[in-house]
Amino acid sequence: MAHNMIKVAGFRSCLAAMMMLVLTCGALAGQKHKNQKEPDNASQPPPALPVPDTAQIENDIGEMLGGFQIGNAELMHKHYADNATFVNGDYGPLVFGWQNYLIQYEQARNSFQGMQVVRRNTYIFTEGNFAWASYQWEFSSLVNGKPYSVVGQTTLIFKKVGDNWLIVHNHTAPICPVCPAGQEPAAQPTPSAQAPGQNTPSAPAKP
Repeated sequence: MAHNMIKVAGFRSCLAAMMMLVLTCGALAGQKHKNQKEPDNASQPPPALPVPDTAQIENDIGEMLGGFQIGNAELMHKHYADNATFVNGDYGPLVFGWQNYLIQYEQARNSFQGMQVVRRNTYIFTEGNFAWASYQWEFSSLVNGKPYSVVGQTTLIFKKVGDNWLIVHNHTAPICPVCPAGQEPAAQPTPSAQAPGQNTPSAPAKP
C-alpha cells in the first residue's frame, strides 16, 4: 500500500514537472516572439501622392518659358511634341514640327540681348487626354542696346502621352498698340525674330 502511494506521488510529481516545462517553454516562446523587432516602417518614405494634371501643366509651362528665356532648346523641347504646330504671326501658313520652329527660334534669339517673359492670368482646362491653357505675357529685351517690349496672349493645346503632357499646338498673338485716329504708331524695332509664341521675323521668338 505504501509502495503504491509512493508510485502515485511520483507520477503526480512527474506530471507536475511536465506541465511546468510546457508552461515555461510556452512563456519563453512568447517572450521570444515579443522581443522580436517589428518591421520598421517609419524609415520607409510614404508613397508619393499623384500630382494633379493642372499642377503638372502649370509646372510644364513654367519650365518651357524658362528654357525660352535662357535659350535652352532641350528644356523647351522636353515639353513639345515633335509634330507640334505653331501659328505664324506673320499671316503665313502654320509652322509644322519642332525642328522647323527651332530654326526660326534660334535665328530670332540672335537679335535680342537677354529676354524676359512675365506670365499672368493662366487658365488651364483638361478633358480626357487633352488639355488647353491660356495666359497673358509681357516680353522685354534689348535690341541694339535699346529697350524693346511687347505684350500678348498665348493658348497652348496639350496631349497626354504616357505620364507627360506635351504641347501639340501653340497659338501666340502679340497685341499691337492702338493709336488715336490720325496719329502714327510709334516705330518698333523689327529684328529678325518672333514674339513669344510667334514664328515671324518682326517680333521676339515665341515661348
